[in-house]
Amino acid sequence: MSTQATTTIEPNAGLAALEQRLAQDLLYLGLPPRAWVPPRTVAGQPVLEVVVIGAGQAGLAAAIGLAHQGIAAVVLDRAEEGFEGPWATTARMETLRSPKELVGPAMGLPALTFRAWFEAQFGVDAWAALDKIPRLQWMDYLRWVRRVMRVDVRNGSTVTDIAPRADGLVRLALRTAAGEGSLLARRVVVATGRDGLGGPALPAFVQGLPRALWAHSSDSNDYTQLRGKRVAVVGAGSSAMDSAATALEIGAASVDLLIRRPDLPRVNKSKGSIVAGLTHGHHDLPDADKWRLRQYINATQVPPPRGSTLRVSRNPNVRFLLGCPVQGVEAQGDGLLVRTPRGEFAYDFLIVSTGFVIDWARRPEFAHIAPHIRIWSERYQPPAALHDQELADSPVLGPAFEFQEKTPGSCPGLTHVHCFCYPATLSHGALAGDIPNISDGARRLATGIASHFYREDFEQHFANLQAFAEPELLGDEWVPAELPATAAA
Repeated sequence: MSTQATTTIEPNAGLAALEQRLAQDLLYLGLPPRAWVPPRTVAGQPVLEVVVIGAGQAGLAAAIGLAHQGIAAVVLDRAEEGFEGPWATTARMETLRSPKELVGPAMGLPALTFRAWFEAQFGVDAWAALDKIPRLQWMDYLRWVRRVMRVDVRNGSTVTDIAPRADGLVRLALRTAAGEGSLLARRVVVATGRDGLGGPALPAFVQGLPRALWAHSSDSNDYTQLRGKRVAVVGAGSSAMDSAATALEIGAASVDLLIRRPDLPRVNKSKGSIVAGLTHGHHDLPDADKWRLRQYINATQVPPPRGSTLRVSRNPNVRFLLGCPVQGVEAQGDGLLVRTPRGEFAYDFLIVSTGFVIDWARRPEFAHIAPHIRIWSERYQPPAALHDQELADSPVLGPAFEFQEKTPGSCPGLTHVHCFCYPATLSHGALAGDIPNISDGARRLATGIASHFYREDFEQHFANLQAFAEPELLGDEWVPAELPATAAA
């Protein structure tokens, strides 16, 4: 057994050593740098430099990226501490879908990677044997990242209103256990995940059905209630497989996957798009090329992971019903009757795994800004064959992920709100939520905000330059030479 592998005996000692290494790396890199943003108050109220809404992996990466630029960020999350994001709440996969080698929110620091965290506790042999990262272990890792990077997260804080002001500040209304309150910030970063600008996509056939008989795959549903029941899952993506497997493992009598397509997609085209050129060049592509690439990935669809699919198919009481779109659903007694081209089926419970939509009306905190945000349907009209409603509804974002005004001047300060969640994908590529490029996205966001701050405060910085008086020379470093009189003449 290698020396590193023996850390499985004393895991805390291994992690402590890693944390010392991380602290040394930060010291060697001079991180974080000194604070440089001029402090500001308004009517006696301190103005925060940046507020990040959401303390999941995107929010943590954003806060760390900002800290590396010498910018202080306060991170707000409505969840209780340690349960931010979906990993320990609504996610139901056994492992992450991403390869274990992806570095996620490590922000260029080897000692901050999941691999370093894992090997410090369990050793290199365990890493070599690991296939994919267990979901709950990823959550443990994110909790560690938050702690060692000293991210200022304030849990139990729900943002109820985002209101940009003409003076360039943004007022946030909050609801906490202590009551209603508000904050002022120069910049706000929305890092609220896959459904960050809306919510679940709900098919028309669930409208009017008793809510006790169906759920969306992202709901905080108690799957123990499905024990002994006949369950249908609509869809065949990753979350559909996770929901089906969870229902089966909890003891559902049977599970049918109702799959619209005649076959499952086999190739993850999104995975094939990940190259450094896309990471750094997507935002600068012509609109038509941005649209063509993202529409192609959406249209070909991402297949569920092999492991997730096998987790379902190994159960004898599951059916994959291909070419079986739902044509209608009606309540019948305590159950449901589902109509499809392949016949009618009776179920006790229905799970719709139909993704998410941008829907500002579902997020009241955006009421002030939603009418003024420019979206892609107002910027670009693709050929009819390439129509994609998700892309059409996506916000047009500036180079630092900032929202843009639909009508210039209609909402002063709107560009001080940044969209660092999934709907940024058409404008920037997959930099604002997915594990592979989250650090690249956070760096772009942070350097962009640093640039904004410097330009906005340029007169103050120039005055600071003029007032700078730290002597480099004290006057005793040399003796003036005396020239002979003849030489002077």
